[in-house]
Amino acid sequence: MRAPEKPIAVSMGEPAGIGPDLALLSWVNRRKLCAPPFYVRGDSALLSSRARHLGLNVHLEELSPEDAIGHFSRGLPVVQTGPALKDTPGEESYDTANSVISAIEHCVEDVHDGKAAGIVTSPINKSALYKTGFSFPGHTEFLGELARKHWPGAPAQPVMMIAGPELMVIPVTIHIPLKDVPDTLTTDLIVETAEIASNDLKQRFGYANPRLAICGLNPHAGEDGAMGLEDQDIIEPAVAQLKAKGVEATGPHSADTLFHQRARSEYDCVLGMYHDQVLIPAKTIGFDESVNVTLGLPFVRTSPDHGTAYDLAGTGKARVDSFAAALRLANALANPDQY
Repeated sequence: MRAPEKPIAVSMGEPAGIGPDLALLSWVNRRKLCAPPFYVRGDSALLSSRARHLGLNVHLEELSPEDAIGHFSRGLPVVQTGPALKDTPGEESYDTANSVISAIEHCVEDVHDGKAAGIVTSPINKSALYKTGFSFPGHTEFLGELARKHWPGAPAQPVMMIAGPELMVIPVTIHIPLKDVPDTLTTDLIVETAEIASNDLKQRFGYANPRLAICGLNPHAGEDGAMGLEDQDIIEPAVAQLKAKGVEATGPHSADTLFHQRARSEYDCVLGMYHDQVLIPAKTIGFDESVNVTLGLPFVRTSPDHGTAYDLAGTGKARVDSFAAALRLANALANPDQY
């Protein structure tokens, strides 16, 4: 395995959450975790303070993205982004929102400018960002907008996938109220999402012919219309169109029988109609190992599959598994010829 030519850019995430902890712990345990070279966009002073909270002896290297790989063995590379921040682990604050947003923006710019191979975003507190005028439901939608800004004309329809060692899932509708799902769901949306999933599973994950299992919306996939018509009127036509386009798709399937071990051998990825339909089984089966991957973008982005965990920030009790898996997966997707 050759060493990567470019590092992974990491956004520090919510300063009072476990994002800083995960970056520090991943660097300290980089050999055990097989972590690729990465740098953090955030505040060096806060990271230094958090290292003291955790009792970690971490040398921080303030430098540019281009120098991160050469210095990675000696210290955690940090690219100062935004003002110095007070380190208050576990204490939610709205004053740091602009720094959180800026770190994400600069990570995307680094990839666009050829300074980074891909991005790992640390958890953010969306409610804090909303109070500053942040208008996106989450990371996924914001990254889509940044992709359209920096890569005009390139495909940039973000699709959220949770990838675990035993299960990969995609919600067709993401961060919207459950009551809005039936009106948001369309045949075209399902087809577009599935095509993006199939293409990225081929191009980035190496599947020759990905098998997609499409969930129904209603219990028992509508029971032939007895429990709702969406499965017949919206989802069945989408599956038919996908098959006609050469995508190996089946469904609509009853979601309650789709996630046990035997069923999982029949597909490579599940497309659910709403967030919790597929994220609950994905996180139940592989909470600590699963990674959030954004498909459909002109760059690689992954993220740990959990939130800010304010109660664990600065305690040393945060598990680094998902963050480390996100680093490894981002590096593998950005450098497929090395694996």
